[in-house]
Amino acid sequence: MKHSKRYQEYRNKIDRRKRYSLEEAVGILTENRNVKFDESVEVAVRLGVNPKHADQMVRGTVALPNGTGKSVKVAVFAQGEKAKEAEEAGADFVGAEELAEKVQEGWTDFDVAVATPDMMRVIGKLGKVLGPRGLMPNPKTGTVTMDLTRTIKELKGGRIEFRVDKQANVAVAVGKISFDGEKICENVMAFIDAVNKAKPASAKGAYMLGATICSSMSPGLKLDHQELLATLKK
Repeated sequence: MKHSKRYQEYRNKIDRRKRYSLEEAVGILTENRNVKFDESVEVAVRLGVNPKHADQMVRGTVALPNGTGKSVKVAVFAQGEKAKEAEEAGADFVGAEELAEKVQEGWTDFDVAVATPDMMRVIGKLGKVLGPRGLMPNPKTGTVTMDLTRTIKELKGGRIEFRVDKQANVAVAVGKISFDGEKICENVMAFIDAVNKAKPASAKGAYMLGATICSSMSPGLKLDHQELLATLKK
């Protein structure tokens, strides 16, 4: 793969054999930003699990203390008083059968879908549309709930979902490069803590094998994941 001159110059500033402390890595990212848009900061963690086994799947949610810096569109499947509650809590789209029909026709202009338990009979038919996009409400991630007010406010405020992929990696965006470095670090640690707590009981041996951080347009910097884990224990 050919990279731009800017990317090559950036990569030459990085020791690819070194495992950086979180503060040092974030400092490099924030000091070397040189594109016109506000890049996302992304963290990827490599895990010692086998995602092919159902009992070793790693997934969960985490409320980033400083948000993601991204505007999140929330669609809520609810009716009656719960629909009213969702609207008052700031949901972008609220509906029941009529909203489901719109989605069935291919509309998915939202980032997260939330549903009350009684609506699962309606959205159960939307698996083929929502499933591949990772938008299907799920009790395990707190998106099937009766507490719509709290859930919507958390999602709007920076709650994100994570899930291990087929290569046993978990990757998420933890903020924007314009954030203060300390806030990026706080978000990263919240994510690392959530992934660590999501360790399956059946996972054997080392669980967290490595971690990297990058911005949208930067090379990845290896993080000292052992130091991150030690910080969590303090």
